[in-house]
Amino acid sequence: MEEQVCEIVVTGGDAEWLSGYTRILVGEGLVACGHQLAAIRSVYRWEGAVHDEPEARVALHTRRSLVPEVVARTAELHPYDVPCVIALPIVGGDPAYLRWVVRETREPDRGERA
Repeated sequence: MEEQVCEIVVTGGDAEWLSGYTRILVGEGLVACGHQLAAIRSVYRWEGAVHDEPEARVALHTRRSLVPEVVARTAELHPYDVPCVIALPIVGGDPAYLRWVVRETREPDRGERA
């Protein structure tokens, strides 16, 4: 069966931190690339209060089978108590690009597979 690709969205309060985080994940082979938006605005409820804060966002492209490892690595690296880390399916795209994502990422660790 052909490896499925997905997009993982992660937000953070600091665009420079998010860039460094993305470089770590690319360097470790957990993601092929990240497309970052340096300025977004997040409105959310946290501990009973509504917040309206500037943030940054990155869209990471990876194998679907690596999602648990990306989530675990993000928990280790991210400064937030509960960071936004969501995986979205990619239902299609340029076959050459999708093959490139798979080629540029590693096989999942056996112990981390869901």
